[in-house]
Amino acid sequence: MGTPDFAVESLRALVEGGYNVVGVVTTPDRPIGKHQSVLSECPVKKYAREKDIPTLQPEKLKDTAFLEQLAELKADIQVVVAFRMLPEAVWVMPRFGTFNLHASLLPQYRGAAPINHAIMAGDTETGVTTFFLNHEIDRGEIILRRRISISDTDDAGALHDALMKLGAELVLETVDCIGSGKVGTIPQETLYDAATVLRTAPKLYTENCRIDWTMPMKEIYNFIRGLSPYPAAWTELISPGENRVLKIYQTEKVPGVHTFTAGTLIIGKRNNIDVAVDGGYIRLQSLQMAGRKRMNVTDFLNGFRLEQDSRLT
Repeated sequence: MGTPDFAVESLRALVEGGYNVVGVVTTPDRPIGKHQSVLSECPVKKYAREKDIPTLQPEKLKDTAFLEQLAELKADIQVVVAFRMLPEAVWVMPRFGTFNLHASLLPQYRGAAPINHAIMAGDTETGVTTFFLNHEIDRGEIILRRRISISDTDDAGALHDALMKLGAELVLETVDCIGSGKVGTIPQETLYDAATVLRTAPKLYTENCRIDWTMPMKEIYNFIRGLSPYPAAWTELISPGENRVLKIYQTEKVPGVHTFTAGTLIIGKRNNIDVAVDGGYIRLQSLQMAGRKRMNVTDFLNGFRLEQDSRLT
């Protein structure tokens, strides 16, 4: 059960590993285009169709007809990767249960955006976890976990791809453990105590992706790379006569001492754009103006004149 590319990698691993995938559950096709007249298939459905795997696309997971179709597949195990919350009637159905792949080292970063939040917090390590579903979101007993390092230059896109591959490997290992009858589980509560700070990973919205240029340099740097390339950190360019929204994708930390107000823009001799912040400067490398394509700073400066006293806010 899944929808995006992150789930396709695990499905592909199961198919190519010789496992008998009896069916796929994913989201209904969605209308796209100017007139909403074309239906778009999600990545999981496209792959399932290529492999002739039966596909169910329920609008409601509690729908009686869907539950009957799911039961007819007679799956021994259900695997959930990047999908919505399942009702109990679904996750109790297989005889060996239903497990979920989560892109964090649970119990840390429960929620919808664990990859983004791990980078935004400046973590140097994360991982993937498989756990059996229960009534509480991301709180079921852990089956297996695998760790991976986060470098200072990784963005959410790079970490997503690395965890996608690691997660697919862990899905295969988990299925093997369950199938062999040797699976063991660990209650999440045993992995932390009252002194442990548990971070959550709530869903990201436009309003909480705006850059606060008054934050320390390192926090801004992590915030931007944690949201790149999607949904992307954004800011407002305040320039005499007009304001423009910019998405910022890639930056560099330039430590230093200055007296500029946070958000002040400094244009360097080598077509650099530095933003004054607490602790130095954030050097912009890749950005996108509303209505334009993503570009490097040199191309941006060639096509857009920054007036004196321009700033980001």
